[in-house]
Amino acid sequence: MKYPIKVFIDTSAWIALALTKDPFHTRAVATWDRLLTTGARLHTSVPVVIETFTFLDRNTTRDVALAWKDSLSKIARFTLVDCHKEDLAEAWRYFRKREIPKLSAVDATSFVLMKREKMTTAFSFDHHFATAGFRLAE
Repeated sequence: MKYPIKVFIDTSAWIALALTKDPFHTRAVATWDRLLTTGARLHTSVPVVIETFTFLDRNTTRDVALAWKDSLSKIARFTLVDCHKEDLAEAWRYFRKREIPKLSAVDATSFVLMKREKMTTAFSFDHHFATAGFRLAE
């Protein structure tokens, strides 16, 4: 994979990075280190931030969730992508695609935002990104 590239960071990657007991933690840290050292331009979305914060708040402690949220401002080459009502309207179209079962609204929105921002690579442990045609960061 050539860098620097634009990489979208999904909730599954944020959770794996934040929780040492997550089954993907070791892989997530290795991928994160590689992305940082190669100069990747990192992106996530407002819906992913909300989903990740909520997961961490409900499954760990409020302090862990707040520490994760605060850490976002310290990441170099990081962009928080806004989600507009037009993006949400486009995201609903993914639910008509039978080849992507059990899709979440946040993932569908992520796909739309990735296309809008011309991103082809996702840092995710969610197979839906690959099924939707995106490359997974390694």
